Amino acid sequence: MAELESLETAAEHERILREIESTDTACIGPTLRSVYDGEEHGRFMEKLEARIRNHDREIEKMCNFHYQGFVDSITELLKVRGEAQKLKNQVTDTNRKLQSEGKELIIAMEELKQCRLQQRNISATVDKLTLCLPVLEMYSKLREQMKSKRHYPALKTLEHLEHTYLPQVSHYRFCKVMVDNIPKLREEIKEVSMSDLKDFLESIRKHSDKIGEMAMKQAQQQRNLDNIVSQHPRISGGKKSKKEACAGSDLEVKNTSPMSEQDSGILDVEDEEEDEEVPGAQELVDFSPVYRCLHIYTVLGARETFENYYRKQRRKQARLVLQPPSNMHETLDGYRKYFNQIVGFFVVEDHILHTTQGLVNRAYIDELWEMALSKTIAALRTHSSYCSDPSLVLDLKNLIVLFADTLQGYGFPVNQLFDMLLEIQDQYSETLLKKWSGVFRNILDSDNYSPIPVTNEEIYKKIVGQFPFQDAELEKQPFPKKFPFSEFVPKVYNQIKEFIYACLKFSEDLHLSSTEVDDMIRKSTNLLLTRTLSNCLQNVIKRKNVGLTELVQIIINTTHLEKSCKFLEEFITNITNVLPETVHTTKLYGTTTFKDARHAAEEEIYTNLNQKIDQFLQLADYDWMALEPGSRASDYLVDLIGFLRSTFAVFTHLPGKVAQTACMSACKHLSTSLMQLLLEAEVRQLTLGALQQFNLDVEECEQFARSGPVPGFQGDTLQLAFIDLRQLLDLFIQWDWSTYLADYGQPTCKYLRVNPTTALVLLEKMRDTSRKNNVFAQFRKNERDKQKLIDTVAKQLRGLINSHHS
Repeated sequence: MAELESLETAAEHERILREIESTDTACIGPTLRSVYDGEEHGRFMEKLEARIRNHDREIEKMCNFHYQGFVDSITELLKVRGEAQKLKNQVTDTNRKLQSEGKELIIAMEELKQCRLQQRNISATVDKLTLCLPVLEMYSKLREQMKSKRHYPALKTLEHLEHTYLPQVSHYRFCKVMVDNIPKLREEIKEVSMSDLKDFLESIRKHSDKIGEMAMKQAQQQRNLDNIVSQHPRISGGKKSKKEACAGSDLEVKNTSPMSEQDSGILDVEDEEEDEEVPGAQELVDFSPVYRCLHIYTVLGARETFENYYRKQRRKQARLVLQPPSNMHETLDGYRKYFNQIVGFFVVEDHILHTTQGLVNRAYIDELWEMALSKTIAALRTHSSYCSDPSLVLDLKNLIVLFADTLQGYGFPVNQLFDMLLEIQDQYSETLLKKWSGVFRNILDSDNYSPIPVTNEEIYKKIVGQFPFQDAELEKQPFPKKFPFSEFVPKVYNQIKEFIYACLKFSEDLHLSSTEVDDMIRKSTNLLLTRTLSNCLQNVIKRKNVGLTELVQIIINTTHLEKSCKFLEEFITNITNVLPETVHTTKLYGTTTFKDARHAAEEEIYTNLNQKIDQFLQLADYDWMALEPGSRASDYLVDLIGFLRSTFAVFTHLPGKVAQTACMSACKHLSTSLMQLLLEAEVRQLTLGALQQFNLDVEECEQFARSGPVPGFQGDTLQLAFIDLRQLLDLFIQWDWSTYLADYGQPTCKYLRVNPTTALVLLEKMRDTSRKNNVFAQFRKNERDKQKLIDTVAKQLRGLINSHHS
């Protein structure tokens, strides 16, 4: 067992020795550690010593074997040493020379090293500057854009700078300064763009008038073009100038209406070429500030703030625009400027609506338009009510129509404006009526109320052309001759036509049907006839200084005007193309107007005649106590009869019934006045001689009645006007009381028209005379008998009166 262990130990020691021999000295530690870890350290040392001795012997053997070669080598080395020394000296010398020569090279190399270092630094600097320069360039560009007020590009540059360039060089201090300045720059851009927007708002406020004017000119040109196309649909090629178009339009108006000069278009286009373009809103106003500001605020995330601000400011401007000046109604230019501003405002808003996305929307525009429409209509109602000039009202209507057409072309609803124009039409009619009232007054005041004399065919045709009159007998008469009517007939007739033209002018471009236009014209014309012309005629007829000749001529004139009413009907039908038979067509009341005027003139003739008769009767100077009558009728009555004869001679042109009625009325009034003169209370006493003189005057009146001053009376019809006087005078002069009292109350009574009361009053006057008369003093008995007879007759008359009353 011990031997086995000894063998194992010996084998282990052998293995360790081999490892020591073969292993690198750096790795021998673990091998030696295993020796010291074992218990056979001494034995291993012995084996190690034995192995060393073996190796020493082998080395010695090998040295002995190679010694001669070693000696030879040493000998050679000694020889080489001398040569080496020489070589060393040469090398040293060469080195010295090389060092001496290399100093400049070393200096150059140092310089090259320094240059290489600088080159590296420069390269690094260039690389850094390559990164920084775009940032600086962008910042410089930003400042330049800010300086040139290109704020939207500046904002875009700022975004690129912030998000693309600055992150690459964020560690530099100047970049940190830039980063800190970015919010300030944004705010500056925001403030400057808002300032530009304010300038823009101020600019469009100032330019609204011009923009509206241009827009309305464009609408006027389009309407003129539409009219030309509609009038000449087959004409092609060759542009007409606006001046020619206007001239043609004026010529057409002159051919249809004498009022053309007064009512010429208020918005005639200036003498420019047709193809000259009228600048639009974008040419007059630079909209770029609002676009830039909108984009800037959108990029900055404040679009809603911008929209609210813009709309708020525009609402304020709208309220200012819609506030009319206090003196707007004085001139058409006041209305035109007001409309131009409104149109300009909404043209700008429409342009903004279509060129921006959402800055304004249709609901916002509609809201503004509703407000504008209500305020505009209210302002027009107020200011137009002050206008008393029909030409201005007509021009205002044309301006409102153009205003409505212009805005309608931009898509705004304008029906309410046309409805309001119908209201203004009533006011226009009133102003026309006032104007024509003055025209009629001037015509009636300046008329000579004499038949129009004509001396040649030209004048005759001219008057017949002005007034529809046909008379075969008058045409056959040689010149000179006279129309039956005076000058006011054709003048009034033409003025009625002028009035119709004026009414028609207002209805143009109102989009009314022919029936509506016809109804409007007829209603206005009826007001002209029944109110204006009727009042003017009535005023002339009721004038204090109007004479019978004038009244007779007025009756003749109104008769002819009444006949012309059917021609006025035809005239209206021709210009409106609405037949009179159409349902709901208004009829003209001219016939009634002229009839009423004629009847008033007739009544005035009757009244005037009676007043003239009263004036003559005031000249009556009867001697009621005369014992004997004169040889002829009283002078005043002769003059009165002469006046009546000459007056009724003028009545030859009057309708027969009018002349007869006037004559009968005059005779009745004369009879009644004479009866009152005879019975008036101031005549207390009356003699038979005075009564006989009075009878001569009555006979003169009867002679006048029998002479037939006016043709058409049958038999003694006119004499019946004096029958009361005749029977009363016959009763007293013939003293035929017995017949009167016996036949009283019977239809065949000779004195049927004598009233017992009248007879009693006259009898009382004669009885008082008989009592106080001293001429018959020597015939006392006869006087007493006559007095008894008068008393008896008076008593019987009282009895008749009492019985009649009972």
